[in-house]
Amino acid sequence: MMTGGTPLRTLDEEDVLARILPLLPGSQALDVAPGDDAAVVQTGARTVATTDTVVLGRDWLDAWSSGADIGHKVITQNLADIAAMGGEPIGVLLTLVADPELSLEWVVDHAHGLADECAAAGVAVLGGDLSSAPAGVVMVSVTALGRLEGRPVLRSGAKPGDQLAVCGSLGLADAGLRLLQAGRAERHTEAVARQRRPRSPLDQGPRAARAGATAMLDVSDGLLRDGGRIARASGVVIEIESVALEPDVAALAGALGETAALDCVLSGGEEHSLLATFPAGTLPEGWRRIGSVRSAADGEPPRILVDGHAVAHTGWDHFRPD
Repeated sequence: MMTGGTPLRTLDEEDVLARILPLLPGSQALDVAPGDDAAVVQTGARTVATTDTVVLGRDWLDAWSSGADIGHKVITQNLADIAAMGGEPIGVLLTLVADPELSLEWVVDHAHGLADECAAAGVAVLGGDLSSAPAGVVMVSVTALGRLEGRPVLRSGAKPGDQLAVCGSLGLADAGLRLLQAGRAERHTEAVARQRRPRSPLDQGPRAARAGATAMLDVSDGLLRDGGRIARASGVVIEIESVALEPDVAALAGALGETAALDCVLSGGEEHSLLATFPAGTLPEGWRRIGSVRSAADGEPPRILVDGHAVAHTGWDHFRPD
């Protein structure tokens, strides 16, 4: 936790807000901007809502990530959820819960990260909340809203005969985490950068929906774990073809070795690429096929396989991270 500088305990809430609110982007969709009891925002026929929380010591370490890094990351992971439903993000609500010894300088740096990522995505900051916390505790929470012009793309829509496809990278963020843990960040700077500031192809969520995606989610907890969620929700078997993952593995093998690289690609979380199923012949530009969907045989549970074989569902779980 960043201390020194100006501790939050020397300021009141209005002082802190006066420093950070001017940094955060607004939007023409805002009828009432932050400052009242609640903001008023124009959404659309359907509104998509999601929320996420990150905790110091659990989701990030100050030794590896700056306040701005956490701002970028927490916005990306929320907006990726909006995109995965086929929606277009329009605004976010922000909450910071912090030990009063946390420095104002960290908070301002964090606000810059939030603002930069929101501006890049074209979303407004609608408001939020500040609260104090016990010693050593820092928590950041984001609630994101989006508009949905067509139908939502659910996890439960995959059908036999569909193809499984991904838009974005696989394994980079996890590889970056492993290298940071090993003190070898220089071995793959792109992977380390992706761990600190993940990217998600947000515009591809609505594009996939328009192209007829039958199921979709973002890769937040690992390809196997998240693909398995589609399989179970849809009552199907998903078959991943390892040959389609060879470029992803090769991109990491030089820094980690082949075995660890494959594990990152199959199980690595925090990537926030999009994973979806599409009817045969309807793959939109920017997506690549990595597998297929079939019916479960008699007595076979819905599941995910790699080259026809079951693989342990490793990946991130908040309560069973190992």
